[in-house]
Amino acid sequence: MVWIKNMMNKNRFLYGLCLVAFTMVLAACSITYKFNGASIDYTKTKTIQIAQFPIRSAYVWGPMQAIFNNQLTDIFARQTKLKQVNRNGDLQISGEIVEYNQFNKSVAADGYSAQTQLKMTVNVRFVNNQNHDEDFEQRFSATTQYDSSLQLNAVQEELVTQMVKDIVDQIFNATVANW
Repeated sequence: MVWIKNMMNKNRFLYGLCLVAFTMVLAACSITYKFNGASIDYTKTKTIQIAQFPIRSAYVWGPMQAIFNNQLTDIFARQTKLKQVNRNGDLQISGEIVEYNQFNKSVAADGYSAQTQLKMTVNVRFVNNQNHDEDFEQRFSATTQYDSSLQLNAVQEELVTQMVKDIVDQIFNATVANW
């Protein structure tokens, strides 16, 4: 009888010890969700410097530069707590719009173009002054199509805005989201 009682106490002790160990392991593991999409250590990284991106492509549509620069600065202002500065930022983004082209995508039965594809490419240089292992220079591109029966002037603003949004999202994910 004493033997059974000692075994039960021993089992309770082991169960209690396992429960404490499990709780400690669970507390040591932490999962952090950031709903803004950014994974930035704000104790180290406080500022971002975003240079104006000039157009260096052969084909130019003037408003494209302003649309791109505004959307790029806006996404960092909306989705991070980084202060935007003109120089010496903890993070630095610079580059240029290097390609803006249109070309025939498909041909209709009558031999004329049915779809035209519009492509935009931006070269980006990223410097992380807190961790230079994350520095890069990379090109980001986006394409969209439109019906060739339409004039580019009629759809250009909408299409460029769509492509800029796509490229800006790519840049944001490559620089601070670390996906």
